[in-house]
Amino acid sequence: MCIRDRRCPACGAVVEADHRLCATCWCGLRFLGTPACAGCDRPFGHDRGVGARCAACIARPPRLAGIRAVVAYGPVSRMLPVKLKHGGRIGLAETMARLMVARMPAGADVLIPVPLHRWRLWARGFNQAALLGQALSKATGVDHVPGALVRWRRTPLLRGLGRKGRARVTRGAFRVVDRAAVTGRRVVLVDDVHTTGATADACAQALLAAGAASVTLLCWARVLAEDD
Repeated sequence: MCIRDRRCPACGAVVEADHRLCATCWCGLRFLGTPACAGCDRPFGHDRGVGARCAACIARPPRLAGIRAVVAYGPVSRMLPVKLKHGGRIGLAETMARLMVARMPAGADVLIPVPLHRWRLWARGFNQAALLGQALSKATGVDHVPGALVRWRRTPLLRGLGRKGRARVTRGAFRVVDRAAVTGRRVVLVDDVHTTGATADACAQALLAAGAASVTLLCWARVLAEDD
């Protein structure tokens, strides 16, 4: 491949290899990790010790066993999922998955993508979360079962609804149709962006009710409190 065909997936600048961001865009990412809340993985400003939880998780323990995001949602990190979902750049799923591998929860048994309703899937032509799950499965060897969880009830676009509005419209929207894929297994729920958590929480509720041992969210980017 000609080097001119190798472009930064965020800004389009020429780069040395496929799936690599240019130096400017790379420096524009805020990578996440420790120290962080043991419940939701929200970053702490300093190390509070093993098992420390944020006030929100203490007040209301989350259904999710954790939220593993590669980067904070921002001007650069948002470009990849936007181009993937709305620009049809499906190769960007592998770009994101390559970095998501490092945040894969230990002992994961199965990867299950956050599903789209069949009408939205028909309109878009693909589920970006399923593409991420497929790429992660290829890289890690963890089973990927995209059809185990379905969005049986259509929900409106969540943009602009706020935390309570999102929780209201997503409640009960998901069902497990392949219980054997989740019962007794440590599920990794795959998505591109984590915002208020309403969708992930509704998915986790359905998966845990079907017998999943635990549900941890793995995503490319997450919106932090200061960005809400």
